Amino acid sequence: MRKNINVTEAIFPMPVLMIASYNEDGSVDVMNAAWGTMLERDHVILNLTESHKTVKNIKKRKAFTVSVADAKHVVEADYFGVVSANNTPNKFKLSGLTATKSNLVDAPIINEFPICMECEFIEYQDDKYGCGVIGKIVNVSADEKVMKNDKVDISLVNAIAFDPYTHGYYKVTERVGNAFKDGLKLKK
Repeated sequence: MRKNINVTEAIFPMPVLMIASYNEDGSVDVMNAAWGTMLERDHVILNLTESHKTVKNIKKRKAFTVSVADAKHVVEADYFGVVSANNTPNKFKLSGLTATKSNLVDAPIINEFPICMECEFIEYQDDKYGCGVIGKIVNVSADEKVMKNDKVDISLVNAIAFDPYTHGYYKVTERVGNAFKDGLKLKK
């Protein structure tokens, strides 16, 4: 039997993405965004409102990075979501994390997060069903610690996902199947 529940962000898991940009003074800004995904193979889309300092920075600098948050840095990742750069402009410095300037876009790479997509800003959509920030991925880098045979091993990343039902974070680590292969068993 099924039970109706309250409408919420009902798709689970939701990625925990760290969106980084530079402030006007060149300092690093990072925000936590659970509403983001791939638009195409080399484009991301982030459902962010213009009230976020990060969106203002992205529009001004025409660039941003998207990092995958991991279990080791869940406290910092959550901090970037509960503290606004509009009120605490030095929140990145207070986190204790470090950043390196991207060689390809005008945005910082957060060193401690294992995977980073460097993006050029394409457009901001703000109509009724607009999606927010759209960016073109120009480079993806991964910490060698999360790689095997020159490929990312997601079990080493320990990426976290957001649970909108209980507001929890969960590790994404165990492989349970093979995409584009296991379903072929049912094909006749």
